[in-house]
Amino acid sequence: MKKSIVILILCLTNLGFAQQKNNKKLERVAREEVRKGNKLYNQLKFKDAEVAYKKALDDNPNYPKASYNLGNALYQQNRTKEAVSQYELVEKTFKDKMGKAEAFHNMGNSFMKAKQYAKAVEAYKNALRNNSKDDETRYNLALAQKLLKKQQQQNKNNKKNKKNNKDNKKNKKDKNKDNKKDKNKGKDKKDNKGNSKKNKPKDEKKQPPKPRPNQLSPKQMKQLLDAMNNEENKTRKKLNAKKAKGRKIKQEKDW
Repeated sequence: MKKSIVILILCLTNLGFAQQKNNKKLERVAREEVRKGNKLYNQLKFKDAEVAYKKALDDNPNYPKASYNLGNALYQQNRTKEAVSQYELVEKTFKDKMGKAEAFHNMGNSFMKAKQYAKAVEAYKNALRNNSKDDETRYNLALAQKLLKKQQQQNKNNKKNKKNNKDNKKNKKDKNKDNKKDKNKGKDKKDNKGNSKKNKPKDEKKQPPKPRPNQLSPKQMKQLLDAMNNEENKTRKKLNAKKAKGRKIKQEKDW
């Protein structure tokens, strides 16, 4: 029984040694890939450097330097969103404040490149919280704050211009509507002056008949008829008088 226990302990010990040896081998291979990646990075071969750093992480997933350098390679390829994700991972992996400060600093640089100045300001502030003596980070923070203020002002102006353009379009539309209304009003006014509209019924009651030329009024006609009757009566009396000749008649007075 004791012999079996001893053998089991020896097996476990050997297994542990083998695992440790394998881990060291993987770490060594990972370091070699990182050095290879750094060489390619310095040659500005950022895509090839990315491949090398990823291989290093395949061999040793908890390799902070490989993660950090991978973020830099992505940043140099303008893949800022991926770079930020990598730096966030690095920041959680690094144990020391200096490493965290560098991760936040480069995170801020990525946000700056993407013109996300508000996030850049926050990243630089986090970098300074971990390393308050970094003048480069302090300079970048001041620049990010300046650009953020400018961006906010620009956004405000754009919003104002958009509102003004909308108001101008509305005013123009209202003006065209008023002009059309005035035009129609003028047309109606012209129609009322005598230019009859087609299919517009006439209201005879509202339009008294105009007198014809040389036509007498009813009053004038009555006066003329009275005068004619008087003249006719006078003529008749004269004729009757001539016929009677001396016979006395009752003379009717012509009032």
